[in-house]
Amino acid sequence: MTSAATSAKPSLFTPASLGDIKLANRVAMAPLTRMRSGPSGIPGDLMVEHYRQRASLGLIITEGVYPSRESQAFVGQPGIVTDEQVAGWRRVAEAVHAQGGRIVMQVVHAGRVTHPDVNGGRRILAPSAIAIDGEGHTEKGKQPYPVPQALTVPEARAALEDFVTASRRAIEAGLDGVEVHAANGYLLHEFLSPASNHRTDEYGSTPTNRARFVVEVVTAVAKAVGAGRVGMRISPERNIKDALETDRDDVLATYGHLLDQLRPLGLAYLSLLHKELGGDLAQQLRRRFGGKLMANSGSASITTREEAVELIEAAHADVVAVGRAVIANPDLVERWQGEHLENVPRPALFYTSGPEGYTDYPFLQGGGN
Repeated sequence: MTSAATSAKPSLFTPASLGDIKLANRVAMAPLTRMRSGPSGIPGDLMVEHYRQRASLGLIITEGVYPSRESQAFVGQPGIVTDEQVAGWRRVAEAVHAQGGRIVMQVVHAGRVTHPDVNGGRRILAPSAIAIDGEGHTEKGKQPYPVPQALTVPEARAALEDFVTASRRAIEAGLDGVEVHAANGYLLHEFLSPASNHRTDEYGSTPTNRARFVVEVVTAVAKAVGAGRVGMRISPERNIKDALETDRDDVLATYGHLLDQLRPLGLAYLSLLHKELGGDLAQQLRRRFGGKLMANSGSASITTREEAVELIEAAHADVVAVGRAVIANPDLVERWQGEHLENVPRPALFYTSGPEGYTDYPFLQGGGN
């Protein structure tokens, strides 16, 4: 009896289900900006190979993909707006599936985290006309973030439709699902944070109102493509890109309401980025969501095998999202399962444009690149 119960206990290397998505193991590739799509935003051969190499992970979450040109955050970021971009993503999905992998697309609207020299001279939109105190990378070098235009309610509705259309296109391209990005200071997170959202209408002023737009977006996406194919990423208290959340009571009120509203949908998963994944806030939000949790402790340190194993074995999460270790080790699951040495990431090459530091990390001898 004890032996059977022990053998049935989940480990990092046992299968899992996230809604309609079946995973061979519980190691996921975190969404990682890599800027390899050029000015067209079309995934090419290089991106196809990059994702194909990492298909042995339980799940790949793509880098953030823009749903409209004005929502583009980075030079070289891929989109899901044109037919050519859809065709590029179809090649990526086919390559991953041919290796037995699963892949979902993270859809992200930059909000105020962009510049006219990045999004083709288009408007910069945000919940409120408040600029980030800092500089962003453009084709002309670093430039201060501009003051955005505050979205009107009709413009917010249009942005919602962009999320829906992008999600439909991702499924059309053959990906297994989508992840709605409501974290890390981008548009949806800007609505959640009281520092970036000073609205006085139905989308501002109170925790309930600040959560409303995110609820509407995720609900609409789930209705369009099926809740079992939809995840959402949040990063409460990360305090990045001036989307500050420094009052724990307000954080609990805002995110608690958000998850209470989304719980009945039966989403595939919640992806939570927080430095204390076993702590009270993280676990309370997990209970409020009521579904599968994907966990990531953030960028302060590289996720180790030991940390990932502990998160699963301590039942703090169902799946662990891993960033830099996956960049450097396309066969990370094999390395972790056999406790092999790992390649060391080369951060200087994270945001360049070629294969170096992208598709040239070695596999274990006899591996599958």
